[in-house]
Amino acid sequence: MLLGIDIGGSGVKGAPVNETTGELTAERLRIPTPSPATPESVAGTVAEIVHHFGWSGPVGCTYPGVVEGGRILTAANVDSAWIGVDGAGLLSDATGCPAALINDADAAGLAEIAFGSGRASEGVVILLTLGTGVGSALFTHGQLVPNTEFGHLYFQGGAAEKFVSDAVRKSEDLSWTEWAARLNAYLGYIEILLWPELIILGGGVSKRHEEFLGLLTTRARVVAAELRNNAGIVGAALAAARAG
Repeated sequence: MLLGIDIGGSGVKGAPVNETTGELTAERLRIPTPSPATPESVAGTVAEIVHHFGWSGPVGCTYPGVVEGGRILTAANVDSAWIGVDGAGLLSDATGCPAALINDADAAGLAEIAFGSGRASEGVVILLTLGTGVGSALFTHGQLVPNTEFGHLYFQGGAAEKFVSDAVRKSEDLSWTEWAARLNAYLGYIEILLWPELIILGGGVSKRHEEFLGLLTTRARVVAAELRNNAGIVGAALAAARAG
């Protein structure tokens, strides 16, 4: 059993996870993300979750940006003070536990490959999280290619997530048909680049997948993520297991 913690733009949530089954072994705890979301304030919130569960073992945490060797390289949706920080070291010091850090979409992808819509899939699989922005995870034959950030691809005159995220759908009051047309164009662009066999759609919009999946015309099979809001927690725990 390992503790997984998902650091998001609006909330930090965590729970112990059975890494063999992917099941949460206790009710998850969610604490609003502090504002501003500085490294120190977020680390304090992570420590609250660790102490809530009386945890003393390894902890896996997600981060909404590029993570390389535990170090933070980008901060698109959190405080810019994160850039250059040894995030894994910071969280280890704050919690008193060995901490592993992984990109949030990569964590969701690990969970879906192990226990959700991507299990037993071969070839190239892409997970996209459609929420405030667009996160991505890329797998080939079950192996993660980390930090892909396909939401920041240049598309339709700017970053793709400014055209196709769920937040944009809401802010521009797009109908499901209008938004699905945008999503279809974006997925077509992804297909030209990578030729995936399976595309998994996660994030907040996946709860409404019946509204738009039938409107998509991709070559690849497109499915909704199964683990929904628990994917980040489960994937963070798997990252901690991988870190040993």
